[in-house]
Amino acid sequence: MTAESGTFCPRCGDPVERPTGADRRGTGESGTTRRERMLCTACYLEEFDLVDVPDRVQVDVCARCGAVHRGNRWVDVGAKDYTDVAVDAVTEALGVHVQAEDVAWEVTPEQVDQTNIRMHATFTGTVRGEEVTESVTVPVTIAKGICTRCGRISGDYYASVVQVRADGRDPTAEETERAVEIANEVVAEMEATGDRNAFITEVSETRGGLDMKLSTNKIGKKVARNLVTEFGGRVEDSETLVTEDEDGNEVYRVTYAVHLPRYHPGDVVDLDGDGGPVLVRSVKGNLKGVRVTTGEPYEASYEEGNAPDGRVVGTRTDAEETTVVAIEDENAVQIIDPETYESRTVARPAYFDADADVVPTLKSRAGLHILPGN
Repeated sequence: MTAESGTFCPRCGDPVERPTGADRRGTGESGTTRRERMLCTACYLEEFDLVDVPDRVQVDVCARCGAVHRGNRWVDVGAKDYTDVAVDAVTEALGVHVQAEDVAWEVTPEQVDQTNIRMHATFTGTVRGEEVTESVTVPVTIAKGICTRCGRISGDYYASVVQVRADGRDPTAEETERAVEIANEVVAEMEATGDRNAFITEVSETRGGLDMKLSTNKIGKKVARNLVTEFGGRVEDSETLVTEDEDGNEVYRVTYAVHLPRYHPGDVVDLDGDGGPVLVRSVKGNLKGVRVTTGEPYEASYEEGNAPDGRVVGTRTDAEETTVVAIEDENAVQIIDPETYESRTVARPAYFDADADVVPTLKSRAGLHILPGN
């Protein structure tokens, strides 16, 4: 570094040392004015502000869920207090001088009350080869409000409805409980991806089934599909125009009507025909099961449809353990009637265990039948 001939500080009159030739590289003078470049280092640092500090920083926080507003969106931070959030907000609000190099800072928060924090920060950096230190205090205000998501929830907002019904019957308590679980699982999956618009607005039992109001069409569609995947059945959807958005685009609310199958696994169904009752194994797609008279597998044909006409005469859980008296032949076996305790001859299905002393049986309007073991 050398003092250029005739170059003196306009403030104090001392010679100004300036880099020459290759030494000019890396000095970062592109962000300074001509007057600043003419000042000596001592006079330059007298006017130098290492950081640009705002008078106050405000952090907008949702009073209901604790989300923090950043930029143009709300973010779930999962904070018990907002000290770290305040530090981040101050970091974003501060501006460090472009001439400073190797800048580091330490911060000590002071909690004034529940909504006010003072951030005491000390900055160090290098300017013109000299170490510079500056201490500042930034007041931070925690402003409570309502985020978009909580505002929609409190306003009973919803974009889709999933209706859970069943063909020819009412859904069971187990089916409706599982439907709600599936809806909660879908919402949790969406929330895990950062979707703050995922929520269940309302679950209500109605005549003949269950209605669930959901926040988006995407969630409603996925819940309906997952219900059919688990229980079988089919989905019908319909749209209703509800409003227009601020850009004039039409906004529709979609209803997904989930029709659960007429039967469900474990039902014993007396179908029209001479084949005898069927223990239902699966209702996904077409009905599948086993004939309780012969033990032969059963599958509904295309002509019969997914769920043929018939009546439920009992369920697997209605079965009672009955004593085996004697095996008559390959088609018949004697067992004790669970109601009269008399010996009865019944059909011997293929799944009957010849070494069994007791077997599960179901007595119904269709007769007395041996059911498969567990």
